[in-house]
Amino acid sequence: MIKNKKIYYKDIGLTDYNKAFEFQTQLFESLKQIKIDNKYSQNPKITDNYFIFTEHPHVYTLGKSGKEEHLLINKKQRKEKSVAFIKTNRGGDITYHGQGQIVGYPIIDLDNFDLEILSYMRALEEVIIKVLNDYGIKGQRSKGETGVWIDVGTTKARKICAMGVKTSRWITMHGFALNVDTDLSYFDHIIPCGIRNKGVTSMEKELSQIPDKDIVKNKICQYFSEIFGAEFVYNE
Repeated sequence: MIKNKKIYYKDIGLTDYNKAFEFQTQLFESLKQIKIDNKYSQNPKITDNYFIFTEHPHVYTLGKSGKEEHLLINKKQRKEKSVAFIKTNRGGDITYHGQGQIVGYPIIDLDNFDLEILSYMRALEEVIIKVLNDYGIKGQRSKGETGVWIDVGTTKARKICAMGVKTSRWITMHGFALNVDTDLSYFDHIIPCGIRNKGVTSMEKELSQIPDKDIVKNKICQYFSEIFGAEFVYNE
């Protein structure tokens, strides 16, 4: 079967989490249906790939394997802080999304890129590590802890990019959240990713200045293209 390496780029800007979830799900289900149909077809169709950039208003999201006790504030306190709480179907535990964070949702067919789930996650991490390296930030992997970290193995270990995905029939959804100039105080009210005694950071905090988000997004696409052997398609 033909491997489709093209990825359609979509930046939907600041979007309510549930609306972005619905948009993701529509694309995800349409690609999954193609895979189902192809199983019984003598003329299989190629599957498209998409990459969504967004930011969300304040929201805590809990993955399907997460523990609700990792949310440390009650409904009244959340209302005072104008932060929502949503249970979702990605992997992982609890995290925070808010403005100042670049959220990326690759909705791709892993068969197009000859990847399995674990190699896909490591490739996603590598994209962010390379982006951070361009800014002089040494991003690292932490064994058994998905995402991108800084100062792994020390008492100063801190996460700069969280990741959590869902896959079905090798189609992916959800993705990563890179803290650029995020209000990190919102992480004080959760146990991020269910990991105790480790901090959270942002590019702004590490650099003492705010990088241009559009440039960061361009770098993400550049390294995603290189690592995945993909071609981004814009304005379609």
